[in-house]
Amino acid sequence: MNAPSVSEPVLLYGVDNGVATLTLNRPEKRNALNGALVQALKDRLAEAADDPAVRVVVITGAGKDFCSGADLSELEKLSAMSEEENLEDARTLGALFAQMRNHPRPIVALVKGRALAGGCGLATACDLVVARDDAEFGYPEVHLGFVPALVMTILRRRIGEGRAFGLVAQGDRISATEAERLGLVTRVFPAFTFRSEADTYVASLAAKPVSAVTLTKRLLYELDGMDFDSGLERGAEVNAEARMTDACREGVRRFLDKSKE
Repeated sequence: MNAPSVSEPVLLYGVDNGVATLTLNRPEKRNALNGALVQALKDRLAEAADDPAVRVVVITGAGKDFCSGADLSELEKLSAMSEEENLEDARTLGALFAQMRNHPRPIVALVKGRALAGGCGLATACDLVVARDDAEFGYPEVHLGFVPALVMTILRRRIGEGRAFGLVAQGDRISATEAERLGLVTRVFPAFTFRSEADTYVASLAAKPVSAVTLTKRLLYELDGMDFDSGLERGAEVNAEARMTDACREGVRRFLDKSKE
């Protein structure tokens, strides 16, 4: 694949059959994250949230890799920045992860090639991760004396404290199969059928009642930090809210009609 010209956007965006696809478009840099790309992700995620035609959001990468992490030119700036400037810069990526967490639609990472450091963090911040069987994941920041700090609050929820610490403290690269075993990856598909099977997986999610999926995602993350009784009460509220939706009423009606056959 030819490298994009300077006039090409760092992020491609399109909506088809209810699926908004955000494609990291810096293949010559292995889709490394820089300020422009992070801002473009924020802008397009906001656009997808406001588009009633969007039922699922997909994040993927152009070229061979999903995302190799931070751009080297961005890393070079860190040593010249003050602690306050570094904090403000770090908060920018943190804001992206929060936006993904609070997005009304499910976000699915489609990962091929490498998803490392900040790229692995971007995948982990998605609600679901679908990977090609030859993909690589990892948080190698420890080898640079660095910490994958921004993703830690998500990672420990995703795979548990012990597994999260082992993954980031060792800094090893792991296979898609191992990532699935740890709970970092949702599904793994063979390389030769990855595109078709991933598309089918996403299409199946997009076909679900959007109100039910939206309420499910919101409730799941709202339960963070709630005690048991508060969680049950919040579940009752969402249960009642779901019952009032057109999708639920129609679904119950279809079920009852079918049971009479």
